[in-house]
Amino acid sequence: MSRADLVRFPLLEAGRPYPLGATVTEEGINFAVFSAHATRVDLCIFDEAGRIEVARRELPEFTDEVWHGFLPGAKAGLVYGYRVHGPWQPEEGHRFNPHKLLLDPYSREWVGQLRWSPVLFAGDAAPSGAPLGVDKRDSASYMPKARVVADLPPLQQPRPAVPWDRSVIYECHVRGMTRQHPQVPGRLRGTFAGLAHDAVIAHLLSLGVTAVELLPVHAFVDDAQLTDRGLRNYWGYNTLGFFALEQRYLGAGGIGEFRAMAERLHEAGIELILDVVYNHTAEGNEMGPTLSFKGLDNACWYRLNPENKRHYINDTGTGNTLNLSHPRVLQMVMDSLRYWVEQMGVDGFRFDLATILGREATGFDQGCGFFDAMAQDPVLQHVKLIAEPWDCGPGGYQPGNFPPRWAEWNDAFRDTVRSFWRGDEMQAAALATRLTGSADRFDQRGRRPWASVNFITAHDGFTLHDLVSYNHKRNDANGEDNRDGHDDNRSWNCGAEGPTDDSRVLTLRERQKRNMLATLLLSQGTPMLLAGDEFGRSQQGNNNAYCQDNELSWLNWTGLDDPAGEQLSAFVRRLLQLRAALPTLRMARFATGGDPESTFRDVVWLRSDGEEMQAGDWNDAQMRCFGMRVDGRALRLHEPDPAAETLIELVVNASPEVVGWTLDDGDSEYAWRRLIDTSSGYVAAVERNNGRVLIAGRSLQLFATGLTAGGDEMLAALQRALDGVDASEEVS
Repeated sequence: MSRADLVRFPLLEAGRPYPLGATVTEEGINFAVFSAHATRVDLCIFDEAGRIEVARRELPEFTDEVWHGFLPGAKAGLVYGYRVHGPWQPEEGHRFNPHKLLLDPYSREWVGQLRWSPVLFAGDAAPSGAPLGVDKRDSASYMPKARVVADLPPLQQPRPAVPWDRSVIYECHVRGMTRQHPQVPGRLRGTFAGLAHDAVIAHLLSLGVTAVELLPVHAFVDDAQLTDRGLRNYWGYNTLGFFALEQRYLGAGGIGEFRAMAERLHEAGIELILDVVYNHTAEGNEMGPTLSFKGLDNACWYRLNPENKRHYINDTGTGNTLNLSHPRVLQMVMDSLRYWVEQMGVDGFRFDLATILGREATGFDQGCGFFDAMAQDPVLQHVKLIAEPWDCGPGGYQPGNFPPRWAEWNDAFRDTVRSFWRGDEMQAAALATRLTGSADRFDQRGRRPWASVNFITAHDGFTLHDLVSYNHKRNDANGEDNRDGHDDNRSWNCGAEGPTDDSRVLTLRERQKRNMLATLLLSQGTPMLLAGDEFGRSQQGNNNAYCQDNELSWLNWTGLDDPAGEQLSAFVRRLLQLRAALPTLRMARFATGGDPESTFRDVVWLRSDGEEMQAGDWNDAQMRCFGMRVDGRALRLHEPDPAAETLIELVVNASPEVVGWTLDDGDSEYAWRRLIDTSSGYVAAVERNNGRVLIAGRSLQLFATGLTAGGDEMLAALQRALDGVDASEEVS
């Protein structure tokens, strides 16, 4: 060690065991990293480009299973990694190898990219089981490094804090959203800065969505098996850094671009939700690389097979499972979540394979450490929490079993709506349950209808256009012989597979899109739209485009210039305007149906003759047309509101035949108004005394009438705003 090195990088002082990570102070940088079983930890300092190791210092102190040291005079921008010494005993769960450079789990910014090489693998048994020695090759030149960053200044924009019952989620991909957007400058396309562009914000506001949910943006790894085929991990469900941003979404402004995007969304009144993957990491199973957690303390960070700790418990289907039963692993997850909320402006999280987070040694547990920690955390008390309520392990399907304050993806809504509009038998009763917020799953422990995150399409599966255009998946571009992706799509091509010039097929497809969008946006619960569905985006039948970072996955905004795409977007805008204006479309409590003799009944189910549905009707396999009437008076919680003084009637008809429908006068002395008709664009008031209307085959209609003068006036104004017509006009 030269005198110059000693001056520039002196020996480390003791420092503190908290906070974990690299913390910048006025005097220098404190380094702290958890490892219960290590015998020594070295801090490796690199040049600014991360190519040359210029100094190596041993962390001098070990307190409460945390190795720590303080580097005087060091400043933000320092590039570093760790080498960790300890036993190589895979059968006991220990995989220490100081020849492998490791990323700090708390690092917030990375330098360089991971380059796949056999050198990244620390050593293990061959697939045959024959033992191999520890790999002593240095992995540093193939690894990204951590760059120390200081805390950011406080956020400036107030958070929108949109109530759950008014929330509409728009799921999108940072890169795919703007990679082909004609109004976003080329240098910004595919980045956080591109997502914050005025043209994108204007589109979101025009639709009426209240929250953007981004597919994973935490730093992740392109799987070797993908890069070998010339593909990339497009979706990003392969996290390695839970505090760092994925570099491919950053422009010249660095991590500040993410903060600026969050602030711009908040300024527009739009919340920011992140899809996060705290269930596993990119290090894979016992045959996987050593990049961070595995080399820091494998026995603590991961769930291992208790009978042979060389092997990992694989409840995620990805090779490994993070061990949130360990307090330091749980601490990392909680620290990460707080960081994204407090410093980066995030308003909520969607947790991938969230059942994993609730697992203890005995299985899924509502009283697990993670749920308890989330329930009491003062920073996370008011953010939105969304679970994907399943994983691949035993007992992993847990919809409806998450604690209060949590919302959940409702796959039953997706499957039922698809099946109903395809024309499947025995779907009426199931659809009725989904239309009213899926009380069978969520009406417990004081949970509300918003706990059901309703969706028909998501990143995983067909787009809406492909759902009505393909009976079979077309995943050949993924290089897996079309074996990947779901086979049970409940799709229907409307008479022709894929692209067609048949006008009858195309007309039916557009109607089916409107049917499903209307069902989604007029149901109780929290609706989630997939980006591009509003103008007919296609992935050419690929229902598993996780590795397609190209035009197949990117939004093609020219769809908005197509008449069909423009009309579909206008239809979505109309639906969301209605949802925002009518409290009866977003009930604060679960409907019960009430006593038939009561004055107000929140929900009544109707047949085409205007009579109430009976048990025999629900059990009729051919029942494909029924109605839901919601009385706003039964939903009033506080002061009278003209918007709640309305009666709505939603009629669905999945049969191919026209059905005559009777609109009962009920308690209203005002005219019914047809607000939505998926079969045509013609909308006008319906004569009160001529309540027999026609419901076209495979269509949905929404009617409303005022229950008071205030409610009637509100509906009249609403219809004028939506249609630009005289809402007092009546038709025979």
